[in-house]
Amino acid sequence: MSADLPGAVLFTCNYNRVRSPMAEGLFKRFYGTRAFVDSCGLKPDPAGEGIDPFVVAVMDELGLDVSDHKPKTFAQLEDDSFDVVVSLTPEAQHRAVELSRDRAVEIEYWPTHDPTLGDGSREARLEAYREVRDALAEAIKRRFGAPSTFGG
Repeated sequence: MSADLPGAVLFTCNYNRVRSPMAEGLFKRFYGTRAFVDSCGLKPDPAGEGIDPFVVAVMDELGLDVSDHKPKTFAQLEDDSFDVVVSLTPEAQHRAVELSRDRAVEIEYWPTHDPTLGDGSREARLEAYREVRDALAEAIKRRFGAPSTFGG
């Protein structure tokens, strides 16, 4: 367990449909209620589609149900007082820096591949999403310490 787990963490990407909800779900799995976690995107969900179905599938493989996730933007956050903001895309990093201008918050940039850019068979696409999921899981554990709950 990491004694210095921040009180509140925000993961952000472009649409809050793929990478940031994966990170939010993994963080919740690893640290439970020991820290508040949320996620958001820069832009509204383009077609109101909700979370990407491939994200639901690969998170379900770990026993994590993210199907109820509703994409939201920075403007839709209920609270914006985070200790750490992790940006997963360059565009989100710019917005996170703006968010931190008048407050004490750690801003981190974790370049994360966009699995939606892949093509091929369903299995090939799922594998691209698994790679992102697993890379995020490792990055979260490296940054925030050993998980305090099962599943890692």
